[in-house]
Amino acid sequence: MITRTLRNIAAMCGGELSSAYDMDKRIAGVVTDSRKITPACLFIPLIGDHFDGHDYSAASLAAGAAATLWQRDKGAAPENGSVILVDDTLTALQKLSSAYLSQIAPQVVAVTGSNGKTTTKDIITALLERQYKVHKTQGNFNNHIGLPLTILSMSEEVQIAVLEMGMSSRGEIALLASLAPPDVAVITNVGESHLLQLGSRKEIARAKLEIAEGLKPGGLLIYNGDEPLLAEVIAEPAFRAPEGMRTFRFGLSPDNADFPTGMMTHMGGMTFTSHLHAEHALTLPLPGQHNVVNALAALAVARHFGISEDNIEEGLSKLKLTGMRIEMMQAASGLTMLNDAYNASPTSMRAAIDVLQAMKCVGKRIAVLGDMLELGPDEALFHEEIGSYLDPAQTDLVFTFGPLSAHIARKAEERFGPERVFAFTDKKELTAALTGQIDPRDVVLFKASRGMRLEEVLHSLNDHSQTEPN
Repeated sequence: MITRTLRNIAAMCGGELSSAYDMDKRIAGVVTDSRKITPACLFIPLIGDHFDGHDYSAASLAAGAAATLWQRDKGAAPENGSVILVDDTLTALQKLSSAYLSQIAPQVVAVTGSNGKTTTKDIITALLERQYKVHKTQGNFNNHIGLPLTILSMSEEVQIAVLEMGMSSRGEIALLASLAPPDVAVITNVGESHLLQLGSRKEIARAKLEIAEGLKPGGLLIYNGDEPLLAEVIAEPAFRAPEGMRTFRFGLSPDNADFPTGMMTHMGGMTFTSHLHAEHALTLPLPGQHNVVNALAALAVARHFGISEDNIEEGLSKLKLTGMRIEMMQAASGLTMLNDAYNASPTSMRAAIDVLQAMKCVGKRIAVLGDMLELGPDEALFHEEIGSYLDPAQTDLVFTFGPLSAHIARKAEERFGPERVFAFTDKKELTAALTGQIDPRDVVLFKASRGMRLEEVLHSLNDHSQTEPN
């Protein structure tokens, strides 16, 4: 984490120390939540729609913070500690992180995409850390606040920073890439998330490609070649390619620079070979061909940084994922549950269904699907398409949760029949119905947008299986 004198901090964030006596005091780390103050940290009071961190600056100093930033238009600053005056605390946080990144100068790998960016980030990290000291984005700290905090939490010994960059509208990734200019940028895909804000998939592609425009000169863009919109936007006159930008395409199609040449699904995940890794098979401890595609992007990054084949194999075997991304769980009863309840779009929903339908099991394959949010005016149609995508020959039962998912149920019922499709808007009723249908030999997929909190049903089933009599 960042450790600097207040003199350094003020210069880095464009601020002014309120007292010259404090110039040589050192801070250790940055905190924006007054409930998480650590000894000698710098407290940065941010301003939200319903809160103002300045209300907690004095308490943060009293709790052990070495100093606080203070926005000049907020009146008198606290008198019980060191204060750095700034024009805007959020801008100061971003300037501080950018300056710190420039000083410690790691290589930057930036990852974005509508789906798969967190999984891809995790795979990239698992491969790179076999030979380098790597720091990655934790959780969903991938926005205009989370990215600076991720940077400021790095040690000065970090050699490669793997940074996830998220967005919901145009200009957001451009800002993030300006704070952390990438040496390598990865775009996993272009889906339907944020159609409500952006209006079309092509506009989403333009927003994602802001990450490429932020590349350092001579930087490498690794992108999904199965998505024609990305190539179309790169060819647009308005696209500003950095000087000397190089590109690498991955995907399922043989037209790409790397693509799968063989894939096998098993309980341990996926074993595959690819065009550029054809001599021996690689095992990915994740189900689904979409995760093989994510792995191809990570392999391209690994090759760029000279990771050996042995270290690639070892890195994949020790992969640690952020939770709820097709996380395979075994209940005490033996029930297999696929937890993919962190987020959902039509693209990721279809991929999750593919995983379920490819699973080998003695019992039933059961899909529990919740609403996909932020899809704009065509949201009902997108849900109906998921209902049509479900295959009654490969999925035994369908349960839906939420008003939008009722469209999935209605469409699925046309081929499944009413005895195999069940729609709910009450989570307790859904849980009770599932409990009455499942068998320890079954596989159950849970997939929905984060706002639906569908994992609560999964946890209830798991708790129920632990309390069942033997």
